Amino acid sequence: MSEQGWRAFLEADGVEDWVVLHGGPTAVFRIDTLAAAAELAEGIAAIPGLEGTRAQLTIVTGRLTVRLTRELWGIEREHVDVARAISRVARELGAVAERGEVHEVQLAIAAKPDAIDLSFWRAVLGYAPLHEDNALDPLGQGSTVWMQELDPAKSLRHAMHVDVSVARDHAEARLAAAVAAGGVVVDNSHAPAAWILADRAGNKVCIAAWPDGALDPQDSGPD
Repeated sequence: MSEQGWRAFLEADGVEDWVVLHGGPTAVFRIDTLAAAAELAEGIAAIPGLEGTRAQLTIVTGRLTVRLTRELWGIEREHVDVARAISRVARELGAVAERGEVHEVQLAIAAKPDAIDLSFWRAVLGYAPLHEDNALDPLGQGSTVWMQELDPAKSLRHAMHVDVSVARDHAEARLAAAVAAGGVVVDNSHAPAAWILADRAGNKVCIAAWPDGALDPQDSGPD
């Protein structure tokens, strides 16, 4: 696990279609029909080096989502070349990248060290381990689960929250939509890297743009 590959991807040219989420580089390509999306997926699957990236392709009518890894710290320098090649194939087939549609939802389960119970969550969800503090859907359909270790000295109020990872240039639009829908910003000290919001019942959600390169004024990642 290293920041080197992540930072190299953020600094690279020719990857403007891609958003770096908690789960790694992801792109959404709009294309006219389901058949055209399948043709695009076939073209992408033939790109040299794709097999070694743990890539995931998801098709719905008119849209193809491509994820190059399943985790932020799994990004390698070769992912830059693969991402560029995928974008070239997409352009050749008339697909349009939509950074604003790229997002990932993660369930963060907070617990003090002696109460962390990730094995339970893996078992009940049918998820597989990736690292010692998380679990992921082996089919790539569900949200990642992250076990957040709390300071034993702090009181525990809300034991779960949702993380929404988005493109840095679309984070404020997502924030505005959430506030317009009744959400309340409870912590903006890490903005524009992240904002913590709550609904009327006090349930919390974090909109995070830091994996995609948004700067944290506190120079440290939010929860």
